[in-house]
Amino acid sequence: MKKNVLLLMAFVALAIAGNAQRYAIIDTKYILGKIPEYRDADKKLQLIGEQWQKEIDDKQAQLDKMYKNYEAEQFMLTDELKKKREDELFQREKEVRDLQKRRFGYEGDLFKERQKLVKPVQDKVYNAVQKMAISKAYDFVLDKSEGITIIFADPKLDKSEDVLRELGIKN
Repeated sequence: MKKNVLLLMAFVALAIAGNAQRYAIIDTKYILGKIPEYRDADKKLQLIGEQWQKEIDDKQAQLDKMYKNYEAEQFMLTDELKKKREDELFQREKEVRDLQKRRFGYEGDLFKERQKLVKPVQDKVYNAVQKMAISKAYDFVLDKSEGITIIFADPKLDKSEDVLRELGIKN
């Protein structure tokens, strides 16, 4: 009877171990940082963002100058001229806000540029991860770069290098 119980327990333990889920951990930030196309796209996006920010800063500086001039002159202006200048200031301020929103807002120009330049590289990485996960029979692939908090991960579980190899990128 003891042998049967021990044999049954051993069988159950093996069954549980056989059904254990396999998983891997990757770092997409690290992987993307190793891809020249991504680094080039990121640099290009930074330059575009800096140019657009300079454009907005210049318009804001002009607006600030207009405000200062208005404040200095408002006591000498008629009510009609005050109203006209205030309307002009309001319109310019609206233009600056609209430009900022158009360039950097949700689904603005920078977002569209990022989609155009970075998304194809991210899709390549995703496809490589998916191919690796299927070929190595992983049940889960966790990304430790953003969003998921991993307190401890055995470095041997990090399969970022495997993804880079799948993409044809050597260290």
